[in-house]
Amino acid sequence: MTVNHLNTPITLKNLELKNRIVMAPMCQYSVEAKDGAPNDWHFVHYVSRAIGGTGLLMMEMTDVDPDGRITDYDLGLWSDEQIPAFKRIISEVHKYDAKIGIQIAHAGRKAEDALQPVGPSAISAGPSFKTPRPLSAEEIKVIVKQFKDAARRAVEAGVDTIEIHGAHGYLIHQFHSPAINDRKDEYGQDYAKFGVEVIQAMKSVMPADMPLIFRISAIEYMENGYDLAHSIAISKQYLAAGVDVFHVSSGGESGPSGQRKPGNYPGYQVPMARAFKEALQVPVIAVGLLDNPKLAEATIANEDADLVAIARGMLRDPYWSLHAIQAIDKKVSPPKQYERAY
Repeated sequence: MTVNHLNTPITLKNLELKNRIVMAPMCQYSVEAKDGAPNDWHFVHYVSRAIGGTGLLMMEMTDVDPDGRITDYDLGLWSDEQIPAFKRIISEVHKYDAKIGIQIAHAGRKAEDALQPVGPSAISAGPSFKTPRPLSAEEIKVIVKQFKDAARRAVEAGVDTIEIHGAHGYLIHQFHSPAINDRKDEYGQDYAKFGVEVIQAMKSVMPADMPLIFRISAIEYMENGYDLAHSIAISKQYLAAGVDVFHVSSGGESGPSGQRKPGNYPGYQVPMARAFKEALQVPVIAVGLLDNPKLAEATIANEDADLVAIARGMLRDPYWSLHAIQAIDKKVSPPKQYERAY
């Protein structure tokens, strides 16, 4: 009997997933009133992927401060008033045997619509970006509390898990990077210090058995960008602080490109996920051009990763998960309303 690894259940602490497929967090830039609250577009966007068979949906980058968004049209969770709109989506997703998390973030120097973006240092992300104002140690503590408060609101909204966005050139990643963070204080001497404080603060308001996911850029592509050894060393500190799962991506830092170039071929980040899995001995999520069902299946079957996150493929096809499972073993369990089509 052939095993469909994509369709194998997995348990992460108290989180039981029916399969190994994750909807990767993808910004929709669709907030209508600039108030940070999800609307009907987001409702249909996420619920349709739950109907489409996805085990874990990760809601897009949701920011802890209005000026911490990439644009004014991004989601936020800086106010209790935003909780009901998230709860509406989460409760509906749960009706389809799917689980859902939320990615909590701050854009830092990449906050395009902020009058004055902030960051670890006064180093711009590029010619089209404003120069950030360096955060004081006191201001960093305020942002740590904002992450904590956003986590509390996410729990109140009913999420099954939370992901911290520490990748793609946003604020936590900026603190990781020697090429971006040239501080002389403790936040420059220890590139993981800010992230550790965020993790500890968020864990303090999360249920003890709820898994915390951390998305990290394993390598940078800019000149003098860090490598895999650097990100794994930081992640060991994050593991000790309470991270349960790592979602392994790369790049996104902006600035002049270095000699190392991002891949544009299927599965180009899978070796990075495997390196994290071997070094940290915890579950990992692989991401990056894994849209081919056989490649996604092989990533799990080869034990390169424990879960696969699908991004653009799931934008193109809300039912990617059902179709991928069917492609592997020709059998699938769609919603009863759609059974006659399968």
